Amino acid sequence: MVGFVATRSGTGTKTDTPLIETPQSISVVTRDQVSNQGAGSIGEALRYTAGVSGDVNGGSDTRFGGLQIRGFDMTMPGLYLDGLRLPSSQYVHFLGLEPYGAERLEVLKGPSSTMYGGSGTGGLLNYVSKLPTAKEFGEVSISGGSFNRFQGEFDFGGSANKEGTVLYRLTGVVRDSETQVDFSKNNRVFIAPAVTFKPNEDTSITFLSNYQKDTAGWGLQFFPPSGTVWANNGRYIPNTRFGGEPGMNQFDTEQASVGYLFSHNINDALTFRQNLRYSYMYNQQASFYGTGYASAADEAAGLMGRGGSAGTSTINSFAVDNQLQGKFTTGILSHTALFGIDYRNTSFRDNATGYTTGKINIFAPVYTNTWTSTGPADDTGVKQSQVGIYLQDQIKLGRLSFQLGGRQDFVTTDVDASLLNSKASTDASAFTGRAAVMYNFDNGIAPYFSYSESFLPVLNTDGLGNLLNPETGVQYEVGVKYQPVGVNALITLAAFDLTRANVVTFPPPTYAAQQTGEIRSRGIELEGTATLAEGFNIRGGYSYIDAVVTRDPVNIGKAPPTVPLNRFSLWTDYTLQGGPLRGVQIGGGVRYVGSTFGDDANTFKVSASTAIDALLAYSKDNWRLALNVTNLADTRYVAACYGYSSCFYAEGRKAIAKLTYRW
Repeated sequence: MVGFVATRSGTGTKTDTPLIETPQSISVVTRDQVSNQGAGSIGEALRYTAGVSGDVNGGSDTRFGGLQIRGFDMTMPGLYLDGLRLPSSQYVHFLGLEPYGAERLEVLKGPSSTMYGGSGTGGLLNYVSKLPTAKEFGEVSISGGSFNRFQGEFDFGGSANKEGTVLYRLTGVVRDSETQVDFSKNNRVFIAPAVTFKPNEDTSITFLSNYQKDTAGWGLQFFPPSGTVWANNGRYIPNTRFGGEPGMNQFDTEQASVGYLFSHNINDALTFRQNLRYSYMYNQQASFYGTGYASAADEAAGLMGRGGSAGTSTINSFAVDNQLQGKFTTGILSHTALFGIDYRNTSFRDNATGYTTGKINIFAPVYTNTWTSTGPADDTGVKQSQVGIYLQDQIKLGRLSFQLGGRQDFVTTDVDASLLNSKASTDASAFTGRAAVMYNFDNGIAPYFSYSESFLPVLNTDGLGNLLNPETGVQYEVGVKYQPVGVNALITLAAFDLTRANVVTFPPPTYAAQQTGEIRSRGIELEGTATLAEGFNIRGGYSYIDAVVTRDPVNIGKAPPTVPLNRFSLWTDYTLQGGPLRGVQIGGGVRYVGSTFGDDANTFKVSASTAIDALLAYSKDNWRLALNVTNLADTRYVAACYGYSSCFYAEGRKAIAKLTYRW
């Protein structure tokens, strides 16, 4: 895939369908886009995607990037690797997976349980790994810049024998870096070997694995709005400020996965595929976080309270997806049918100990590295297994096409909350469906309508220790796609109406979990990408999202925090094709995020923000030298607030120079 424009995707239908024939919004971020924009994280790679934010909490966040799709938080349930869901615990997830190992990132917007089982209402992000290729290639690079960053990368592969039946690829990253925040590292080792065996033209199996070790601190700092969103007696907290204690600042993660992608053409009409993976994560973290100002006097003095915790999280997950695809006709109708059975077994355990320490003058901090343990705070284990049976039929009648799908899921969940001396177990089942219609005109215009459903098992218990029912979601979407004839471009316009039901709330006075919530998200998205032969790339997006709480004991009619009404982005780059400056590439982008509410009760707002990014590069022969600068104006702004003690700064200006050699 060369350039910014993807033409096909298997994420929406699991059948490698052209995007222009897929009646649902799918955004694809290609490897070329990631490279040109110098994206160093999944969150950065998604910055120019309509209706999506991959770094809701700010780019310096080494703990929670925050994945938001169509106004809903999909951080925990919405990340997939090669079509199989990556698990999460209460505290950690796989969103920090190294983007250099991805061939592309595909965002499926809206409910997708018919294909993927238990998943969130907003949609999902599918990380598509780099795969072996028959063509010999290689790439090595070194980069460095802001925050004392140094990084090395390599990616090479090809055929291991003359027959081309064994292919290989090896990708890796080594990084030593600090972050915008004082005392916080962001070091990484990542390696991803892959081997493909193709004994004949009908059969292939690719073994994939990756290992990643992060040694990091907390780039995420919990600050009050007074001093970040608005001035505190004329003062603002610097976006480099560390609000904890340097001696308790750890967020170390070790994660790995191993699996395979198998495909066999039984005959010209039938294909069997099996995707399998085992995933593992171990996280050790320790930190103090801001709890806000205890009084008006503390606010005036800048004395911020702090709470702390230290603990570990362990995740183990096994997933397998079996698919049988058949192509046939019934009269004047042509069919691409898919029957599948998938299974997922996930377990995790979270342990934490609480700590307390003194207040800190957040404008003139004095760190003492003293604290007191308050005892065990959490010891929770969860085991969950899910079996799903699904069927999909893509039906064509000339230029008119229909998509029908249904799925039945069976889920068993066991929760062991040792500190509460509580054990709970529940069995749940759900049927989800999807239906869509599309018409492809010969001029490249394709209007469509779709309906889809989702369900998501939740891990909260009520006041009696019983597990709650799964969340559910419904979406109606109408849109039009345009792929100009003879032009490498794709434009999508979509309007959607999403409802998320059975939302878990914690109403006073007991604050016990209840399922009394419902959130509706309505909006419009416009997105376009183009890559022209003259060396010109462009990607732009606009989203209007009106999210509101429609059922809740307290906040009915309020907007969820962190969801902007308007979001706009535009990136362009151009490579000179001739003359003495041939090979020079210039590019830039602008990102606008509208104002958001900063708490559930909508008592204050976080101001809108605009950031400018820039690219200057030069390529000659096998060499490329590039300089990427994000937030060029070094604008200090708040990325998100979730209340009066949890406001997070966005990343300031960051400049990274990178030298690459390819062969």
